[in-house]
Amino acid sequence: MAIWKRRADAAEMQARFEGSLPGLFGIRIIEVGEDFIRAEMPVDERHVQPFGILHGGASVVLAETIGSMASTLTLEEGRRAVGLEINANHMAGVPKGEVVTATCRPLHLGRTTQVWQTEIRRSDGRLACVSRLTTAVVEPRG
Repeated sequence: MAIWKRRADAAEMQARFEGSLPGLFGIRIIEVGEDFIRAEMPVDERHVQPFGILHGGASVVLAETIGSMASTLTLEEGRRAVGLEINANHMAGVPKGEVVTATCRPLHLGRTTQVWQTEIRRSDGRLACVSRLTTAVVEPRG
């Protein structure tokens, strides 16, 4: 059974990226499952550190993008999710020219907080990064 309480359409989610950091980074939603979101991001000059490998901050942008989106999709209309904390552990370098794939799944779906884990993998399937995002569930103001 799907965990989504809002329409979880990859194309609609992708359209929200235009003109924002995820769009500038080339993040692309490729699949929405019953309890996960999967996205891709190229590793090019926008994403690498001076040694030519994926910058850890770019991995965090990818993880927070899909984690925040996933968190919002589990909420009733009129509620929203905001990031409280994110961390990332980097296991393997990703050279410029590759594409990474990120899969985000919930660890905890509470009434006031949620925790999401994202695994980012290299083209060869090797785990490059694991990130955990905690969101707060809030009522919008105004």
